[in-house]
Amino acid sequence: MSVSTVAADRSVRAPLPVLGRDVTVPLVTGGEVTYAALDYAASAPALQRVWDDVAAYVPYYGSVHRGAGYLSQLSTDLFENARRTVAEFLGCRAGDQVVFTRSTTDSLNLLAAALPDGCEVFVFETEHHASLLPWRGARVTCLDAPRSPRQAVRTLERALAGRDPHRPALVCVTGASNVTGELWPVRELAAAAHAHGARIVLDAAQLAPHHPVSVRDLDVDWVAFSGHKLYAPFGSGVLAGRADWLRAAEPYLAGGGASRTVTRRADGGVDVEWHEGAARHEAGSPNVIGAHAIASACKALTEAGFDTLAAREQRLIRAVREGLADVPEVRFLSLFGDDAPRVGVLSFVVEGWNSSHFAAALSAEYGIGVRDGLFCAHPLVRTLLGGDPQVQGDCGALGAAPGERPLSAIRVSFGVGTPDEHVERFVRAVRELVQDTSTRRG
Repeated sequence: MSVSTVAADRSVRAPLPVLGRDVTVPLVTGGEVTYAALDYAASAPALQRVWDDVAAYVPYYGSVHRGAGYLSQLSTDLFENARRTVAEFLGCRAGDQVVFTRSTTDSLNLLAAALPDGCEVFVFETEHHASLLPWRGARVTCLDAPRSPRQAVRTLERALAGRDPHRPALVCVTGASNVTGELWPVRELAAAAHAHGARIVLDAAQLAPHHPVSVRDLDVDWVAFSGHKLYAPFGSGVLAGRADWLRAAEPYLAGGGASRTVTRRADGGVDVEWHEGAARHEAGSPNVIGAHAIASACKALTEAGFDTLAAREQRLIRAVREGLADVPEVRFLSLFGDDAPRVGVLSFVVEGWNSSHFAAALSAEYGIGVRDGLFCAHPLVRTLLGGDPQVQGDCGALGAAPGERPLSAIRVSFGVGTPDEHVERFVRAVRELVQDTSTRRG
């Protein structure tokens, strides 16, 4: 093996440094173990690079767009530079706006508030609640879960063909499922939407931490994502894309920063001229630390190289699936099939185990953190479990007894900071817990 090959192999195997990598937790069996954080899909740890960049800036923190002093001017420059960095990271087009929000949920609620009158919204039942629920003021068509990427495109095309062509329309779709990790055919769905006169917004919360996302290349109208899933958990998110609907809408929040001028009328009221750019929807003092953190994460991931990061992640996915392939009690959940391209998110059920109890055992006995429940994607998880997606329940729904249909699942997820050992420990823990159950039954 050549020196260059060895170096490349090491780069694939080495995780990026993240905070919390040395945290130890107690075990019910006694002693402590290094915590294995395998719940990246909920909130990823901060990259060390992000933390260092934030710590270097904090002494210089000042008001944004609100002061002539040096720290205020520096903070304003930092905030606007972060906007440019995010625009570059997302491959934005000339004229696109980057609006800083609190999260993906906040971003999609902002877009929902900016929909033109009479807008129709098309969304698959497979979406995270952040994509499924914000459209309450619009006419919403919820599409059935597809069983292949091709079926997803056909389903959308049929739905759009039957819509009123005189109404504005919006399609909302995920880039990668927060339940199965499967990649969705975003470019093809965007083409279908535009062919029928509709626009499309991409929920990239699970996609952006794992793959490059280009507004231009995917030909989507907007993209939304959260900093806390992009290794920048400082309370910020992004909505980026076309400016016209955002410019025409009333400000998402009314207040300072969104207003250009305010004058008092003779009748005691006030007249307001609102900004037309991104500031229109960023009222209040901006979260400059959150924006700076997102920009830092964007730079770190770009410099590390998504090809390298994705190659390492695919190896970890194979380690989980192959390590549990001969455990018949474990069933992974999938829409598009086991071989479908995916990011580092895997959900499964274990025969004979209550999902919440299994997750608790992983934590208490092995120091492994995973997620259990319905993952804020209730209709999708119920469909994958063979139930009725219209049946009510909550994120903490219990698992099933042997032979019964499970009511919830377990999710393991990882990313650029996950050490090999954490995945190996997870596979070993699942096998031991299942084997212990089988032994007790026998």
